[in-house]
Amino acid sequence: MSISPEIEKRLNLLQEKYDAMGQDMTSYLDGLLHADFLTYWDYIHLDTLLSLQSPKTQFPDEEIFIMYHQITELYFKLSLHECKQIAEAENLTIDFFTARVKRINRYFEALTNSFEIMVDGMEKEQFLQFRMSLLPASGFQSGQYRMIEIHATDFINLVAPGHRDELRDASVEEQFEQIYWKYGATELSTGKKTLTLNQFEKKYAKTFIELGRSVATTNFNNLLQQFKTKGESTKALEEQLRQLDINVNVNWPLSHYKSAVRYLHREPEEIKATGGTNWQKYLPPRFQKRIFYPSLWNEQEIAEWGKGWVDKVVSEL
Repeated sequence: MSISPEIEKRLNLLQEKYDAMGQDMTSYLDGLLHADFLTYWDYIHLDTLLSLQSPKTQFPDEEIFIMYHQITELYFKLSLHECKQIAEAENLTIDFFTARVKRINRYFEALTNSFEIMVDGMEKEQFLQFRMSLLPASGFQSGQYRMIEIHATDFINLVAPGHRDELRDASVEEQFEQIYWKYGATELSTGKKTLTLNQFEKKYAKTFIELGRSVATTNFNNLLQQFKTKGESTKALEEQLRQLDINVNVNWPLSHYKSAVRYLHREPEEIKATGGTNWQKYLPPRFQKRIFYPSLWNEQEIAEWGKGWVDKVVSEL
């Protein structure tokens, strides 16, 4: 059997590659000869993936709850993949930056649009029973979500509104002590830190602080200002960053708020979240005023941050 010029060319290139690494190409070809063909299910580890749901109760809808949160974390991982590409890029261009932020927007839009699975996809009575087996775990404890926030903006913009002015020139460690989400994880009755928050800080506090330091000059807001200083046109980038602000700080928390109202609202007293989080004040955007890119919004938009979206969602309930 004759060897075609195309195959001969590739064999020569492989020979050069393995020679450069001090490796015997024949041994690698033997390995290829005996290897099985790749399958879809092996490539994505399908059997392992489908075995990762371990309900704590016998209620069927608990599996929906587990799988949706696993899907959410995979989307967060996709978002962090883009964040890291931006932060670690050598000679970052505005086009590369804009395209990656656009990808993150797509991920969050897919998540927000699919949240009806949580709002309407489970029987309320099942949820209110199986949720008690989850204590004190909470979606509040998503470390990946917090990392996305840290990549997205200057750390000071994640500080609770009442402490931003006093801590504007403080260290990341000092700012972290007043980060906004800590105020959403306090006992409704006592105001003390919940076990949920204590667990979360024990696992992630060091990671968050180190990440905050490492992206001080490569978070999205800082990079935006750098491109502006260079005099480059940032119009397309600003459009994507504004959308990211809305997707992460308005639409996503409001999806959770809508779900919480459906499942946890009860007269005359609200039902507590599994982690004891104060969801009534933690989720609505108008209370947190968390804005990644303040310079991209006018005073009225900031003053009414999230109000229109909250009113719309509440009117639909």
